[in-house]
Amino acid sequence: MVLLLGFALIAGAGTALSPCVLPVLPALLSAGGVGGRRRPLGVVLGLTVTFTITIVGIAEVVGGVGLGTDPLRALAVIVLAGFGLALLFPSVAARLEAPLARLSRYGPRTAGDGFASGLVVGAALGFVYTPCAGPVLAAVITVSAASGRSVAVAVAYAVGSAAVLLVLCLGGRRVLDRVRRAGRGPIVQRVLGGVMLVTAVLIVTNVDVSFDQLVARRIPDVSLTASLERSDAVNKRLKAIQNRKPRFATPLPAGPQAREDGALPRLGAAPEFTDTQRWFNTPGGRPETLRALRGRVVLVDFWTYTCINCLRTLPYLEAWDRRYRDAGLTIVGVHTPEFAFEHDAGNVSSAIKRLGIRYPVVQDNDMGTWNAYANMYWPADYLIDQRGQVRYAGVGEGDYDKTEAAIREVLAEGGRTDLGANAKPKDVVVPSQETSPETYLGTLRADGWLPSRPQPGRHTYPGPAGKLPVNAFVYGGEWTIGPEAATAGAGATIDAEVQAKHVYLVLSSAGGRPRGVQVLLDGKPVKDSDAGADVHGGRATVTGQRLYTLVSLPRDGRHRLTLRLAPGVSGYAFTFG
Repeated sequence: MVLLLGFALIAGAGTALSPCVLPVLPALLSAGGVGGRRRPLGVVLGLTVTFTITIVGIAEVVGGVGLGTDPLRALAVIVLAGFGLALLFPSVAARLEAPLARLSRYGPRTAGDGFASGLVVGAALGFVYTPCAGPVLAAVITVSAASGRSVAVAVAYAVGSAAVLLVLCLGGRRVLDRVRRAGRGPIVQRVLGGVMLVTAVLIVTNVDVSFDQLVARRIPDVSLTASLERSDAVNKRLKAIQNRKPRFATPLPAGPQAREDGALPRLGAAPEFTDTQRWFNTPGGRPETLRALRGRVVLVDFWTYTCINCLRTLPYLEAWDRRYRDAGLTIVGVHTPEFAFEHDAGNVSSAIKRLGIRYPVVQDNDMGTWNAYANMYWPADYLIDQRGQVRYAGVGEGDYDKTEAAIREVLAEGGRTDLGANAKPKDVVVPSQETSPETYLGTLRADGWLPSRPQPGRHTYPGPAGKLPVNAFVYGGEWTIGPEAATAGAGATIDAEVQAKHVYLVLSSAGGRPRGVQVLLDGKPVKDSDAGADVHGGRATVTGQRLYTLVSLPRDGRHRLTLRLAPGVSGYAFTFG
């Protein structure tokens, strides 16, 4: 871990020296070039704090609700424009500095002024400091922010970047001090104010984002530490903070895992439900506990309501609940969210009602129970016997007959020999044998997008140029791309060449207002006979934040899929079946 922190420190320093820092560098030097000696430290400290918070948490939440990074960028524009005007007009500067003077007591006790205002300007710059980050920072973002180790790596990355930025800021200030001593102080201050105003305009017009995209496309090894970040030593340590061994089964997917005598093994004591939030389908919303369920067989199912693989297992879970509840089986769904909007209890409650789930479900928003089981998959099932021992673990779709056989065996061990015939699930969806892989619309896990991986921010895409290869996706029109989601703007389209029978897409609409998505298959509006359950007359109406079924064909095949999305519709993830 210490070595990985060192790598992150060096990678952050290299990022601060890369061309991607150029859009914010003029404003950084301008902010640090005026005021007292403490001001450069305030600027860099403010930038570092907001940058760190953004990469480990805020960016994910903002992107998850479909807002992109616009609110943060708008805040940065307001602050930069305000302080640019303050540099141009001293009377404005006095009014802005007065309420911030109290913050200076938290700064270093050296002579000088401007620490507080520098802190505010730096904080604004932190929201638009979007470097061409390499694998180290990418791992920090993708690993859950709840992990203490990933936060430590993020802090190390930010500190390395801050150290270099502080050196640049102090160096620029030294040059400006020489100019001031030559009697040109007022002119310098006005020029720096103009620079900050121009920077604000560039952010409003997304020039900084376009510049980052240009650099990323034209300079493959833009980071000075690219070779270090790709080294085997770094990769091993990145895997160490992302991967872990399953607790109850080796290897997964499993079983059942049988001993030589044919009986199910005892894999260890089952962890209690921990760090959970709201419970559903229990009397009065009362929490369930494994201690209270002792004597019954418990099947713990990890799922989330937009996961198509999870949804395809529900007919089996519901059938087992109907068939074996009176025989001593209790199913508990542990809803561990993938997207930010899945944390919302109202969304989860609506999904449970819409899907007709009758067994208890608990929110696991902080991944407390997920981590207690060392789980790594959606869906995943853990079968617990009457004494609280895990007897069977299985992941993903399939093996339903084995899972049911394990349920019946553990029930029989408790004396239930009158189980009758197996359960009969209803409305089962059999996935295709050969399908396109899932992909995400946000920057964190976007695969298969052409001509390159989507870049964060608001920009306009030209759309497809001719025929697409299979499993390729192309944006068209105006889009605002965040870490988790992409929000449609004017003329927004998605074109894709897919291999599938069923096409699913997680969608939401800003403010819950109904907005349309036109679905075309092979260049024509999808026919009702080929349309998914959420498409009528070739259009889907998006309101709630959930998984929408767009295409349901009689057989799998290769097709050109085109979506035309109304402004305000956000997309999260494509899945296929």
